[in-house]
Amino acid sequence: MPVRPTAAPLLLVTLLTATTLTACGSGSGSDPDTVKVSFKQSTDNSIRVMDTYLGEMKKQFEKANPGKKVELVPIKAPDSEYYTKLQQMLRSSKTAPDLVYEDTFLINSDITSGYLKPLDPYLDKWSDWGRFIDTAKAAAKAQDGKTYGVPDGTDTRGLWFDKEIFKRAGLPGDWQPKTWDDVLAAARTIKKKVPGVTPLNIYTGKPAGEAATMQGFEMLLYGTGDGKTDPLYDTATKKWIAGSQGFKDALAFVERVYKEKLGLDVADALDPNIQTRIRGELLPKGKLGINLDGSWLPQDWLQGSGHEWPEWSRRLGLAYMPTQHGQAPGKVSMSGGWTWSIPSKAANPDLAFKFIETLQTKANAKKWYIANSGIAVREDVASDPGYVKAQPGIKFFTDLVASTHYRPAYPAYPKVSTAIQEAMEGVTTGDSSVDKAASGYDEELKSATDNQVIKK
Repeated sequence: MPVRPTAAPLLLVTLLTATTLTACGSGSGSDPDTVKVSFKQSTDNSIRVMDTYLGEMKKQFEKANPGKKVELVPIKAPDSEYYTKLQQMLRSSKTAPDLVYEDTFLINSDITSGYLKPLDPYLDKWSDWGRFIDTAKAAAKAQDGKTYGVPDGTDTRGLWFDKEIFKRAGLPGDWQPKTWDDVLAAARTIKKKVPGVTPLNIYTGKPAGEAATMQGFEMLLYGTGDGKTDPLYDTATKKWIAGSQGFKDALAFVERVYKEKLGLDVADALDPNIQTRIRGELLPKGKLGINLDGSWLPQDWLQGSGHEWPEWSRRLGLAYMPTQHGQAPGKVSMSGGWTWSIPSKAANPDLAFKFIETLQTKANAKKWYIANSGIAVREDVASDPGYVKAQPGIKFFTDLVASTHYRPAYPAYPKVSTAIQEAMEGVTTGDSSVDKAASGYDEELKSATDNQVIKK
């Protein structure tokens, strides 16, 4: 699932937290025949994709297992608040559900804190586990070598562009930039020839949270090197890499977008609701030329989503994000995703894994990937014609899995991500030069990683 920070008034957040904890307050162990499943519910009341899917799975599970019940425990909150609430629930056996939805970018933090149960004893006996793509399995594997989650899909990222705006700007309908300069050149052309639209969106700053880091900065940073060496984390020394030249080049790209007014107004770019506005307003209303974003966008536009936009597949084109200078492999994508995990304090772990098995049959996994515009992590679904042809764009984004990168999602990563967002925000607002922002990042990195830093 995607990273989608949205705003919520402080009072509402407080009330939601209280409601969520009360919902589980009777204790996970109150009924040995009931599996409590906690998941992230969209803050947009119109988006019910996960609710609908889990409702179907609940009926299927209860019919196949007479006497067993599934209790759905939604957490309705922006991403940052969801993580906080989830961790509050996991700390006590009185509030811990039996199954939780974990973002791969934070799963190692919860593993290190002792909140999650290793699933290897279950996975060793589960024949379907062999169907999962190895890179997806690795996303839920900790430094201790054990696996703590079953992925329910992944995602990839690329460039969405408005073909009508491109036509008005004299740009090709089959646009595929080869370098960063090509992306900027197209944005400059749109600015000059199509007034009244935003040429290019790249998420930035702390309000956008992980979306700024992953959809924005890392899509640049991972295109600065040879495509083989991780530019954030050095696996040989097990240290984080301080602000390199590639890091500065990525910041310089962000700076250029906002300095040349190729992107959103700074106030809009730093709006916590910007992702919702991009999907719900700017793209459907033809107000944005190029959007660096994720594979999941169409789930908001499909029938029954509440924001139906049937024309999207004709109006929008897709291009992969190029490497900085067009160097091999020529394209860049970042991947994340979510997993189903069992809390260490879960009262009914066996029943919880049984529900995972229901969620992850080939048929149910296929249904979920299509419903949420997800990318398959089961190889038998990825090759299924019904999945490949289900929705425009699925093949494009699935093919990117071969050249994608995963974040170094170690326990320190959330703090590293925040430091990246701060550096981006500095160059976006003009408060910091690239060199100053990179130096500030270096200092924050040392603090976030207990000085486990290497300079390259």
